[in-house]
Amino acid sequence: MGGSTRKRIWGWFFFDWASQPYNTLLITFIFAPYVKELLDDGSAAQTAWAAGIAVAGIVIAVLAPVLGALADTGGNRLRWIWGFSVLYVIGSAMLWHARPGDFDLFATLFFFAMGLVGMEFATIFTNAMLPDLGPREEIGRISGNGWAFGYAGGFVALVLMLLFFAESGTTGTTFVGLAPAFGLDPETREGTRFVGPLTALWYVVFMVPFFLWVRDPRAKPAPKGAVRKALGELRRTLARLPETPSLFAYLGSSMFYRDALNGMYAFGGIYAAGVLEWSVVDTGIFGILAIVSGAVFSWLGGRADSRFGPKPVIVACILLLTLAAVSTVLVSRQSLFLVPLPEGSALPDIAFYAIGALIGAAGGALQSASRTMMVRQARPDRMTEAFGLYALAGKATSFLAPTLIGIVTWVTGSQQMGVSPLILLFAVGLGLLLWVKPDGDRAVWSESQSSPR
Repeated sequence: MGGSTRKRIWGWFFFDWASQPYNTLLITFIFAPYVKELLDDGSAAQTAWAAGIAVAGIVIAVLAPVLGALADTGGNRLRWIWGFSVLYVIGSAMLWHARPGDFDLFATLFFFAMGLVGMEFATIFTNAMLPDLGPREEIGRISGNGWAFGYAGGFVALVLMLLFFAESGTTGTTFVGLAPAFGLDPETREGTRFVGPLTALWYVVFMVPFFLWVRDPRAKPAPKGAVRKALGELRRTLARLPETPSLFAYLGSSMFYRDALNGMYAFGGIYAAGVLEWSVVDTGIFGILAIVSGAVFSWLGGRADSRFGPKPVIVACILLLTLAAVSTVLVSRQSLFLVPLPEGSALPDIAFYAIGALIGAAGGALQSASRTMMVRQARPDRMTEAFGLYALAGKATSFLAPTLIGIVTWVTGSQQMGVSPLILLFAVGLGLLLWVKPDGDRAVWSESQSSPR
């Protein structure tokens, strides 16, 4: 592997490192529990959080395949990444204004959704560069290494937040008993609110290697009528999906199992705060365990992917995540796996830490193997469009997990039972994998390329 190729791969890795704090700090482990504290109502916080994520999901679902098709038809993917990076930075930085006593829920969710849209769209275009980074047999390892590197970035950012910024609402100090750094005021929760600007600053700094080292080998000037051509290509792709049953089944499968996984990530922090009464700091420690296991198993999963292919890795991870979802339903302050517990028992906390490590391990390997599988399923000359469809599949039912969780929670009056729909979503995703071929519909692609249009 040449020096320039190695540098380009490392530059590509840095996108995962730079963008991971949006998932780690904002969606799951710091900002979501903080919103719950501000609203002082677990159900209201969960509903509001679901609304913000759902709105962003709708925008992504509608535009992702169109933008992917446009990028494949003509244009430089790096320019798209620049543009969506601006949304990421503005959206995350503005979360600083989510202050107690003057909390504007609508504005907070608006900027949160803006940053999330920016991150997701930038990810579409960086994922589409994966096939250009190495030979087919190396793609799984490269994807796994990138995901592990991203988890490492999320880990470092989370540790910094817990040590120096995120203060407890009762003591006003961080995890190690320090006052928030830079003289930030714990009375107005400036330490915890700094999670927004830190996420933005982190992205700005660590995207520098990406933009310095990564070049788009498919970059070309956009031809005249590129938008019309892109929309036409997209319509043809969608119409032909039934002719490519493996790709069709994989998009359907990933739609359900990624929705379930995103549900775990999006509501894990709020769930722990409501059911186990954890603070922001407690949830952050939980996050460290999940991230460390995620980084290790993303790396290991990448090697398993290269050796056995992505499909066996995906199946194993879905089974482990289903086990984690079942276990979550059976953990509370009062009982553990239906066995009553004495008051004040630490066993529920220990069990939930173990569940978090399992979710991190299986979730990291699953996401890495999933984008490798998409490379195998996609038509080589329409890779960005394919990842646009992949994003559409990931967001088309983004309302499903939060809606089902909300309905079941309301009907049963139990946050524990509320997460049970995730078990069903994982099961559906696993079932649809039966129709997915490890190497996709390559015979169909070859036939379509050789036949006249």
